[in-house]
Amino acid sequence: MSDQHHENNEQKDLPDKEESALAKVLGVLSGSFAPIIGVLAGAGLLKALLAVLTMVGWLSTESGTYIVLSAAGDAVFHFLPVFLGISIAIKLGANGYVGGVIGASLLTPEIVHLVEDGTRTIDFLGMPVLLADYSSTVFPIFIAMFVYAALDKFLKKVIYRDIQMFINPMISLLILVPLTMLVFGPIGTIIGETLGSLISFLSDTSGILAGAVMGSAWTFLTIAGLHWTVIPIAIANLATGPDPIIAMAAPAPFAQVGIGIAVFMKTRDKDLKALAASGIVPGGLAGTTEAINYGIILRYRRTMIYVIIAGAIGGAINGGFGVQMIEFVLPSLLSIPAFSPIGQYVIGIGVAFVLGFLFTYVFGYEGKTKKVDDNYNHLIVGVKPETIGSPLHGKVVPLSEINDPLFATETVGKGIAIEPEKGEAVSPVNGVVTTLFPTGHALGITSDDGAEVLIFIGVDTIKLGGKYFTPHINQGDRVKKGDLLIEFDITKIQEAGYRTTTPVVVTNTEEYLVVKGTESPSVKQNDDLLKLTV
Repeated sequence: MSDQHHENNEQKDLPDKEESALAKVLGVLSGSFAPIIGVLAGAGLLKALLAVLTMVGWLSTESGTYIVLSAAGDAVFHFLPVFLGISIAIKLGANGYVGGVIGASLLTPEIVHLVEDGTRTIDFLGMPVLLADYSSTVFPIFIAMFVYAALDKFLKKVIYRDIQMFINPMISLLILVPLTMLVFGPIGTIIGETLGSLISFLSDTSGILAGAVMGSAWTFLTIAGLHWTVIPIAIANLATGPDPIIAMAAPAPFAQVGIGIAVFMKTRDKDLKALAASGIVPGGLAGTTEAINYGIILRYRRTMIYVIIAGAIGGAINGGFGVQMIEFVLPSLLSIPAFSPIGQYVIGIGVAFVLGFLFTYVFGYEGKTKKVDDNYNHLIVGVKPETIGSPLHGKVVPLSEINDPLFATETVGKGIAIEPEKGEAVSPVNGVVTTLFPTGHALGITSDDGAEVLIFIGVDTIKLGGKYFTPHINQGDRVKKGDLLIEFDITKIQEAGYRTTTPVVVTNTEEYLVVKGTESPSVKQNDDLLKLTV
C-alpha cells in the first residue's frame, strides 16, 4: 500500500513539473516584454506619425528632422536583442548587463557590416558561423538567455565569491557569445521564420477564418495574460516584413471600446459610468482596455458574446483583405497609419466597434436584478442583506493601499484586502463559482443572496501563468462557506517578485446601500469581513 501511494505521488508530480516548465516560459515571455512594451508602442506611434507626415508632404525623408526622428523611432526595434537580453536575464535572476552585452554582440558594427556586404559565413576555431541580420529579432536572444541563466547559476556555485564579479561575466561572455552566433542565432531565426511562414500560410489559405479566430480570441488572451506570448511572434514577423497577427486581433479592442461607450450611455449608476469612462479614453487612444475587460466584460458576461462576435467579424474582414501591421503598435485610433491597406483596416475595426456598441446598446449589457442558476435551481430576485466571510487568514489592508488602480480606486467594486499568512482561500459565502480565471489566481462567486464576490490573489500574479496556484473547484461548482477554493504558495510567489495582497470585493456594489469592511486589524478564515446592507 505504501509503494502504491508513492507511485501515485510520482504520477501526480509529473504533470505538475510539465506545467511548471510551461508556466515558467510563459512567465518569462510576459515578464521580459512588460518593461519595454510601453517604449515599443511609443516608438511605433512615432514611426506611424512620420509615415503620415511624409505621406501628406509635410516632411521629406531626406531632411535632417526626419533622420533624427526616424532614429528615435527605430532605435528600440533595431537594438531589441539588447533590451530583451537585459530584461530576460533579470527576469531569470541573472546579470541583466551581461544579458544586454550578449544581445549587443549580435549587432556590433563589424558583424553588421559583414552582413550588409553579403558575407554569409565567417570562421570561429575552424567552425563556420552563419551570419544574419539579428536586429529586431526575438527568439535567438530568448534561447541564449535561458542557457545563460543556467550557466550563471552554476558559476555562482563553483566560482570563489570574491572573484565572481569579473570572472563570471568573462566566462559567460566567452561561452555564450560564440554559442549564440554558432547555434542559438540560427535556431532562433529558423523558429521565427517557421512561425512567420505558418501564420502567413494560414492567412493565405483562409485569411477570413484566421482573422475570425484571432479577433474572437484576443480579448480572452489579454484577460488571461497570454497575449504576451503572441506579441513576440508579431515582432519577429516585423523583422522580415509586415505582420498580420496584430491586424487580425485589432478589431477586438475596438469592440471593447464600443461596449464601454454603450455601457457609459445606458447606465444610470455613477460608479459604472465612471468605470466605463475610465476605459474608453485609454482604450481608444492607446489601446489599453484593461478597465473595460476586467470591470465590464468579465463582470457583465453577456458582453462576452458581443465582443466575440464583433471581434470575429472585424478580424475576418482584416484577414480577408490581407491587412498587415508595418510598424509595431498597440491597436488604437492613433496607430491606424501603422496598418496597410489602411482603408480596409479602418473598415475592419470600424465594423467591430459599431457591432460592439450596437449589441450592448440594443440588447443591454446584463440585467443583474434577476438571475437563475441551474446548479441550485432557484430564482434570486434582487439582493438581500448579508455578511461576507473572510476567505483568508491574515492582516487587513485597505484597498487604497494596493498598487493596482482598478482596486485602489474601487473601480471593480468596494471591499477590503488581506495580506495572507496562509496559502489557502476558502469560500466566503454559500453560492456558485461563476468565474474562475484560467491562471487560477482569481475567481468570482455569486452568493445565494445575490452578492457577487471577486477574490483576486496577489498583485500582477496573472503574469505567473498559473504557477504556484492550485484551484480545488471548477467554474459552475456549488460551494459552501468555508470550502477550500484555491491553494497557493506564498513563499514562491513572493520569491518570484510578486505581492500576495488579496482584494476581496463585491463587484455588484451598486446594488447595495452600504458595503462596510471589518474594523479588525486582522482576520481568520470565515470571520466576518464585509457587511452588505440593502
